[in-house]
Amino acid sequence: MSATEITSSRLWLREARDADRDGLVELQTDPRVRLHLGGPRPRSAVEQYLDTLGVPHVTDTPGTFVIADRTTDHLIGTLLLHRRPADLPGHVTEGGGELELTYVLRRDAWGAGLAFEAATAVLRAAARELPDQPVLIVTQTANIRSLGLATRLGFRPVSTFEAYAAEQTLAVADLHAFLD
Repeated sequence: MSATEITSSRLWLREARDADRDGLVELQTDPRVRLHLGGPRPRSAVEQYLDTLGVPHVTDTPGTFVIADRTTDHLIGTLLLHRRPADLPGHVTEGGGELELTYVLRRDAWGAGLAFEAATAVLRAAARELPDQPVLIVTQTANIRSLGLATRLGFRPVSTFEAYAAEQTLAVADLHAFLD
C-alpha cells in the first residue's frame, strides 16, 4: 500500500510524530487496552524501544498508521494493514501471507465508532490500490468488542485456533468488498 495519509470524516491516519510518544506509550502499557493482547508491556521497555527506534520511525512500514483526531491531531490509536507471517497460525490460503488488519485504540476513544471509521478508511484505500484478496482479522475469542467490530466491518468468522495461551478467532473478508 502506498498511501501514507488517509482521511475520513473524523480521523486522520498518518505517520507518527515525536508528539505521539505519550500516546504510543499509553497504548502499550494500559492494562485494559492490552487485556486481549498479552497484557501491558513494561513502561521502561516501551520507552527504550521508542528511544532506540525514534517515534517517527514507528510508522516506516507501509500500511502502518497513527490514528489521529482530524481536528486536534491528538493520537487516538494505531492501525496496521500488513501481511500475516506464514509461520503464524491462522490462514485461509495455502502458504499464508494474507493481508491482516490490526488496530488498537486508547480507552478514551472506545465506543465512539472510531475503530470502525479508521478500518473502513484504510480498507477502502487498499481496495482501490491492491488486487482483490482475502483480508484477515485475528483476535482472541474472548474479545467480544473486537469480534463485534469485525462483524460490523463485514468480516466473517471462519475458524478458531489456540495461540498465545488463548483461543483466537480468524475472520476474513474480500478486500474489494470495501470499494466505495
